[in-house]
Amino acid sequence: MGHSHDHSDHGHGHGHGHGHGHDHDHHHPNAELDAATLAALDESIPDSDLSPTEVSRRSLLRSAGILGGTAALAVTGAQAAAAAAPKNVPGWIFQQHKRPNVWLAGDHHIHTQMSSDGLYRVIDQARHAAAYGLDWLVITDHGGATHARIGVDLVNPQIKAARSELKNTLIFQGLEWNIPSAEHGTVFVAPGSREVEVLKQFENSYDGSVKGASGNSPANEALAVSGIQWLGQQVDRRRVQDALFLANHPARNGIDSPHEIRNWRDADPRIAIGFEGAPGHQAAGLPAPIGGAQARGYYGNAPGANSFPGYPLESYRTWGGFDWMTSTVGGLWDSLLAEGKPWWISANSDSHVNWNETARRPDGSDQAQFDRDGRYMDPVYGNTVNRTAGDFWPGYYSRTHVGADRRDYLSVMEGLRAGRMWVDHGMLAKGVEVEVREVGQRYGEPLGGALTVRRGRAVELVVRITTQTMPNWANFVPKLNRVDAIRGAVKGTVSNRDTFTAPDTKVVRQWDTSGKRGTFELVLPLGRAEEPFYVRVRGTDGNRSQPGYLGAAIDPAGPQLDVVGDADPWSDLWFYTNPIWVLPKK
Repeated sequence: MGHSHDHSDHGHGHGHGHGHGHDHDHHHPNAELDAATLAALDESIPDSDLSPTEVSRRSLLRSAGILGGTAALAVTGAQAAAAAAPKNVPGWIFQQHKRPNVWLAGDHHIHTQMSSDGLYRVIDQARHAAAYGLDWLVITDHGGATHARIGVDLVNPQIKAARSELKNTLIFQGLEWNIPSAEHGTVFVAPGSREVEVLKQFENSYDGSVKGASGNSPANEALAVSGIQWLGQQVDRRRVQDALFLANHPARNGIDSPHEIRNWRDADPRIAIGFEGAPGHQAAGLPAPIGGAQARGYYGNAPGANSFPGYPLESYRTWGGFDWMTSTVGGLWDSLLAEGKPWWISANSDSHVNWNETARRPDGSDQAQFDRDGRYMDPVYGNTVNRTAGDFWPGYYSRTHVGADRRDYLSVMEGLRAGRMWVDHGMLAKGVEVEVREVGQRYGEPLGGALTVRRGRAVELVVRITTQTMPNWANFVPKLNRVDAIRGAVKGTVSNRDTFTAPDTKVVRQWDTSGKRGTFELVLPLGRAEEPFYVRVRGTDGNRSQPGYLGAAIDPAGPQLDVVGDADPWSDLWFYTNPIWVLPKK
């Protein structure tokens, strides 16, 4: 039972920091527009009549591709936020964090029979997610005309029933947004009396498929920015308690250009929080005869009419199961982090139809029936095993681990927004905790945080690994054979918003962890804090490595480019963490 993969997803996020008494500064975006910005926005004024400051502001708005109207407010809001930040880190949105009390594994990208290419009920996905060790999940059926008309309403009673049945599993309602002018993204809201109303209004107003706004154009890009801002307004108006957006499979079709990703994030950094570091569909690369022998992640595409022309052909494939934007040290993800912009990575199943499954749609449940009823009929026993499907059940292979204050919906969303996240495949590690601290201090900043430290003080990275003792769902105990530390300088806002490299970011330490068992610490001295920088961490089973896309001097042993038709995901396991910044002050 095949399903098409030309659909698109979108996502959003919010940022609130928690201080914990370590002399931390807090800066909040100032939404006021200054006079230079207002003049730059007024396109009736010719460039020749503007001051130098106003000219540079207008060129920035033009480079974003969205000058004019409310869309431009996204950029100006970011500029206003920069005014409140330390002068050496323009554009920084501060976040300082508490250490998490609990780690909760989850998946923000899951489909059901309310998707035109889905199969299962909500309870099918949620029960498997719980059985495979997940604490939270988001139901994200595809946006589109049928879903906007009826699907958002139909799925809600199933979600409420699953919440009631599975008391220990947090089940969010969301949708997979066809981002105007771009790919797909997860959009979801905190549960409440208006979750259906807000999601339905969002989809009808801002979905690229519903609005006929899929192609590349400044107007469509502006519509995406407006959608993110609208979600923030619903939170501000208390229609929903919270909302988040994460972009899904960002490099798959080459249509998420660097400036669009920056514009989403700047539209409302509370809502637009990151993208999939590793896509779903991880079973797709299993070789025949046990699998469908396709491209891992269904990343088997090539540039098209709407693709960003700067992306190389290698960006259309996964690398060790991870998206090229994340797997490339010094690549697009790092180019955002090097601006001092919080932007997080996740991993998930994108489960539609699962590998090695025996269910099928009943006879008579076809596209016409779906279009009429807004859902396929419930699956039935198929009397055969589906080995060509490309998906795993939620929790079976990919996990996003979120550090939260407690086990509830808002705490998960806050942990996601704060970047207290690490992701892994195949249960590679049982636990990963990372912090950066001043030498001599007992505690530092955890994942997603920013350590503010007096200039010249010595700092260090501490990585605490708990090795896996349990067999994974392929029934072997994975071995973590290497851990890498990656460091990059924070250079501030880029002049060209289509930048997708960070030349100062590289692997600075590789630890051989083969044979280590239990819980152990890896400590890396980071020297004296003179200029702002960030660090992030990854680990691997060591089975498949090659020099990184930008060369061995940057990344001597990164993930290998996955082979289409022969990419067994179980023999190529990685974990990645989100970053921590170090911000020196006088």
